[in-house]
Amino acid sequence: MVKTQVQLPEADLAELRRLAAEQGVSVSELVRRGVKQVLKSEAGPTREELWDRASKVIGKYNSGLPDVAQRHDDYLADAFSAGCGVAPQPPRG
Repeated sequence: MVKTQVQLPEADLAELRRLAAEQGVSVSELVRRGVKQVLKSEAGPTREELWDRASKVIGKYNSGLPDVAQRHDDYLADAFSAGCGVAPQPPRG
């Protein structure tokens, strides 16, 4: 661990000391817990969480287009040129 200094308002430090005594831990321990909580809440989803989310939608939707696997780039380009709000249409002919 690395030692560091933090400046806190007196009222916050008093409340931390009270809480630390109540829980039987040090003020430093409470600060470490707080830092971990902030880091966790500010971090985006992990690679594993992203994979879990993506795997839940695989096969869930049907575009009705028979050749999306082969022509996905064409359909994406068509959707962008149409303003992204319009579903791509199957090829004619």
